[in-house]
Amino acid sequence: MRVERFLRDSARRFPAKEALVAGGRRLTFAEVDAMSDSLAATLVARGAGRGDRVIIFMDNCWEAVVAVFATLKAGCVFSPINPTTKADKLAYVINNCRAVAVVTQDRLAPVAAAAAAQAPSVRFAVATGDADVGALPTTRFPAAIAGGTAPATRGISIDLAMLVYTSGSTGQPKGVMMTHQNIVAAATSITTYLENTPDDIILNVLPISFDYGLYQVLMAAKIGATLVLEKSFAFPAAILDRVRAEKVTGLPLVPTMAAMILQMKDLVPGDLPSLRYLTNTAAALPPAHILRLRELFPHATVFSMYGLTECKRCTYLPPAELDRRPGSVGIAIPDTEAYVVDDAGNRTAPGVIGELVIRGPHVMKGYWENPEATDRALKPGPFAWEKVLYTGDLFRTDAEGFLYFVGRKDDIIKSRGEKVAPKEVEAVLYTLPGIREAAVIGIPDPILGAALKAVIALEPGSAMSAQDVIRHCAKNLESFMVPGMVEFRAELPKTDTGKISRRLVAEEDAARLVAAE
Repeated sequence: MRVERFLRDSARRFPAKEALVAGGRRLTFAEVDAMSDSLAATLVARGAGRGDRVIIFMDNCWEAVVAVFATLKAGCVFSPINPTTKADKLAYVINNCRAVAVVTQDRLAPVAAAAAAQAPSVRFAVATGDADVGALPTTRFPAAIAGGTAPATRGISIDLAMLVYTSGSTGQPKGVMMTHQNIVAAATSITTYLENTPDDIILNVLPISFDYGLYQVLMAAKIGATLVLEKSFAFPAAILDRVRAEKVTGLPLVPTMAAMILQMKDLVPGDLPSLRYLTNTAAALPPAHILRLRELFPHATVFSMYGLTECKRCTYLPPAELDRRPGSVGIAIPDTEAYVVDDAGNRTAPGVIGELVIRGPHVMKGYWENPEATDRALKPGPFAWEKVLYTGDLFRTDAEGFLYFVGRKDDIIKSRGEKVAPKEVEAVLYTLPGIREAAVIGIPDPILGAALKAVIALEPGSAMSAQDVIRHCAKNLESFMVPGMVEFRAELPKTDTGKISRRLVAEEDAARLVAAE
């Protein structure tokens, strides 16, 4: 099965049902299907061929959803790019995958034009308004979606469907190659354990350039659910008003969004009765936040999950286990195997920390034209015919096989000769009322190797002191895990996907030290 079938099948089953609510537009499945047919015909007419890459450089708008399905219907590969991306990085991505076209919107046209000027592979652009994309032949979106005939099906399920570029902590971003088969497997597995139905109404504020946000688009189309697409979570009260107005049943979160919701003083338990479920991934939710979310939304089931771009989703915690194992990210998602190995590749015993390995039909095909990075991530599995994904994340299991995230391999801090997982310290920090955001970093120290520093953003009105933080940690952690330094900031730096970035916290800390010298 190919991914464009998600939309085609839902349009056949529910032609008049609302598929998409975005930017003041309310579009049915039949309308989105017809628009994407026309845009696919436009792409083919302009010279996009089977397997060609098309850049979708847009924010969360209805046109971006149409562009995703149109690219697939044209037999091409889509690459969604965050709208905050600067011209040089965009040019790198375009050149790396040798994209033939850019689909963008007026306000982003100057950036797209500057990038395309550095990328000889790009032959044309499609833009939502009147702006030209530099010197590129530019087709206006209204004309591109008006009445074209869908091209014949071009390709099969093992063809490449998308390239998602990971931001990466160092070096240039890498293009994660996902086939139609990979996407169908991931979407089927996730919608199975979420028990999604056509009656669901899903509100997504996450960028569709981020795979967590993108899959809300794909999964809603697959099951025939309605997707309410918003641009950001900058104004939480307005988003929750939208939840009420649209009778939203599913709300995907990341930890920073959960923290913002929990700061809202006017929310009372049961305030959003339509919510059936909340999901979280990108980074683990602190158990204290899970507890408070469950109290605030008693009718909603909370799904704590773990995943990475290279396979979309790895694990989920069955909601019935939340009380018993609030710190766990659960078990492998359906039709997947997840296990922990030591440095020699042998499976570890319960309680022993090692690297998480994933087997499954959703594991990427590799990094685009980067065999060295691919070989580091995809290694021989337990059977001769397969490669499995080494995630680079440290985990342990309990006696019953439930998984617990410990930290990134490259996040581990060596202090006093002991290995410290920042996440473990952060989980304790989040149990202290008044802490809104927290990151633990290592500061070079000639005696300790690295000294632990907690960088914290407090909830409004909190009068917490550094000694309060240190005493709390001393009560709940081994001595070598207690931060010796505490710094308070208004907020912590985050990645494009809204996840607190320890790397950026550490870089800011180092820059301040240099400035003070």
